[in-house]
Amino acid sequence: MKKYLSILLAMLLLVVSACSNQSSGDKVKTGDSKHPAGTITVWGWDVAASTMKAAVESFQKKYPDVLVKVEDFNSGDLYEKLTVGLAARGSGLPDVVLMEDERIPGYIHQFPQGFLNLNKLGYDQYREAFNPAKVASVQDKDGNFIAAPWDIGPAGVFYRVDYFKKAGVDPNSIQTWDDYIAAGKKVKEATGKKMLPIDIPNYDGVFQMMMQQQGLSYFDKDGKIALQTKEAVRAMTVIKKLHDEDLILNNKGWDGIVTATVNGEVATVPYGVWYTGSIMDQAPDLKGKWDVFFLPSFKEGGTRYANVGGSSLLIPATSKNQSAAYAFVEFFTTNQDSQMLGFEKYGLFPSLKETYSAPEFTANSEYFNNSPIFKKVADIVDEVPKIHLNENYAKASSLMANAQAAILLENKSVESALKDAQKQLENEIK
Repeated sequence: MKKYLSILLAMLLLVVSACSNQSSGDKVKTGDSKHPAGTITVWGWDVAASTMKAAVESFQKKYPDVLVKVEDFNSGDLYEKLTVGLAARGSGLPDVVLMEDERIPGYIHQFPQGFLNLNKLGYDQYREAFNPAKVASVQDKDGNFIAAPWDIGPAGVFYRVDYFKKAGVDPNSIQTWDDYIAAGKKVKEATGKKMLPIDIPNYDGVFQMMMQQQGLSYFDKDGKIALQTKEAVRAMTVIKKLHDEDLILNNKGWDGIVTATVNGEVATVPYGVWYTGSIMDQAPDLKGKWDVFFLPSFKEGGTRYANVGGSSLLIPATSKNQSAAYAFVEFFTTNQDSQMLGFEKYGLFPSLKETYSAPEFTANSEYFNNSPIFKKVADIVDEVPKIHLNENYAKASSLMANAQAAILLENKSVESALKDAQKQLENEIK
């Protein structure tokens, strides 16, 4: 009798496990999708969470029967809770979660059944509403939307207008990275200021931007490691030249970049356009002293565009109110007013292209030298090259930061450091 009870118990556990681990490819439980109701919980952090909270009021005018609770975490805590919840097959997870685009492939790889396929809920109808690079970052290998696009970070070079004037440097003359280095020498001679901040041992963001300009991430379109390509050598060689000319300020992390900006320690900061919010908030007394030009290219007429950062919304497959969760995700990412909330208050740059005709984008910015910087950036969003992100992105970034430190601080050759990084990444992936 005990033997049969044991077999029955084992069968019941298998059934429960199968049900709780339902594939996102199975039929999605949407309830009444035309009239969603009930309560949903949304996870986010910092200004992103604040923006979502601000959007709830207008959302509930359209969906009065849905109660939205936005929970604001430190981003590190959010990812930790999310990972634990997914490993526990949904225990304690929200109905909607914010995630940085570069992290999406890793989570999808580790938890392939963890999030809803938004195509099954109709989100693919919005494919043309966003720029191709953003769309590519939120799709799986089959072209399904796994996340709904929210903000993006088209890159530019923020520069101190007064430093450039003192050095006699016209920003329009900077077309290539060689031009940028030449300008940096003049600025340093005239002002004593270095050209840009880089957290050399820990952050390879400038390298990432340079790679995307050339149509690559750490991987090519086929997913092959691209750390020994001519594009990678070209990018790191420019960074080494900047260091050899003593034009790089070795700062420490995010706080170091902000401090260097506020204290006037650098003449330029290559970064995502969302950095406008940080500059205006942290250095209000520098109004009129900052402006933006596009990233220099590697050759005359080359691509000058890249993206830094950006995040999107996902729906965990275990959500008990998928119809209401999807209603919120769809509304928040495709409603122009909701998209503009984060931009107007926090400088978060929306990925919804129809927002770019709003007056806030076309107007001149008094803070940024009376320049229409947002229109300038919005006009090139579709020109940002698509790149390949995968589950090994974080590993590659860490190894490239180590390689950068070996090149700049230990005088290791570019080719040798990149070769070692490539081999180590290959071994870690295996």
